[in-house]
Amino acid sequence: MKLLILIGLLICWPYTTVASSVGFQQFELNDDPQRPLPITVWYPTQQKAPPELVGDNLAFVGTKVVKDASTLPHKSPFVLLSHGYRGNWRNLNWLATELAQKGMVVAAPDHPGTTTFDHSPQHASLWWQRPRDLVRILDHFQTDPTWRSIIDRDNVSAIGHSLGGWSVMQLAGAQFDRNTFHQHCRQYPNPKTCGLKNELGLASPQPNEPAAFHFYEPRIKKTVILDLGLARSFSTSSLSKVNTPTLILAAGIDIGDLPQAQESGYLAEHLPLVSRRYKVYEQAMHFSFMQLCKEGAAELLEKETTGDGIVCKDGANTTRRALHQTMFDDIWRFITKSS
Repeated sequence: MKLLILIGLLICWPYTTVASSVGFQQFELNDDPQRPLPITVWYPTQQKAPPELVGDNLAFVGTKVVKDASTLPHKSPFVLLSHGYRGNWRNLNWLATELAQKGMVVAAPDHPGTTTFDHSPQHASLWWQRPRDLVRILDHFQTDPTWRSIIDRDNVSAIGHSLGGWSVMQLAGAQFDRNTFHQHCRQYPNPKTCGLKNELGLASPQPNEPAAFHFYEPRIKKTVILDLGLARSFSTSSLSKVNTPTLILAAGIDIGDLPQAQESGYLAEHLPLVSRRYKVYEQAMHFSFMQLCKEGAAELLEKETTGDGIVCKDGANTTRRALHQTMFDDIWRFITKSS
């Protein structure tokens, strides 16, 4: 009996151990000289060094981490994060920190061309590089001597917000189809989705664009999609063949993009029922999935750039902190549940 209990504890241990603190590292991945990739990593650590705030500024709440801390001597589940259009690693810093606190290693790129700090048209138009960025990170962590011994190769998830959700869905097997995209843009014209077609290289074939749009990555066992955009650029035939378990989380309040029913709902309609879960947070807006805002942040952002205050707006009778708790619980249950 004691042996059975011990075995059970060992099986569950990676999901139940809470680290004393969260380690934090940043580096640049240079395996492709044409596309250096800034990487941010959160991971569990028992190191007791004084924590520092990261991702904190006048508008947004940061999290406490131990920079360049030691890692734990056992294998941990691995999670890839992909930010939205012109976002950055800070947007899902809250989620990454919580996952690392519970024993997971989390890595996020700043996607060149579509990040806060790089609006390069040359990089932005290479739409296929976004999913490849995530594959490059996965390759690195599974081969680099520093990380390969602590990464569970059989327990890899990917989470993406907005355009990051579009990128992650391609790793699950969804395929961009230009004809489908143009057809739906004629049917559902929207400046915040279809209006990006030229910048993102979706309007017409790009130089060096791959001949086939197959980016399925079998090493990724689960995907979580946070209020994605551009869902209607995926062919229904490719969506119908997706077998990677996928959790679709949507914001119920429309902010001028296509309503979630036509984006997240499009995925839910065409993905196999057996492989997907779909939930709408009726009191959430698109940016509710991002980091907490400080008091007065909406006014501060609006003063700086008209329209940006919406980043800190959520639905009535709720708080972003409360929404984050529900979101985290849903994500945690999904990625730790045995298939």
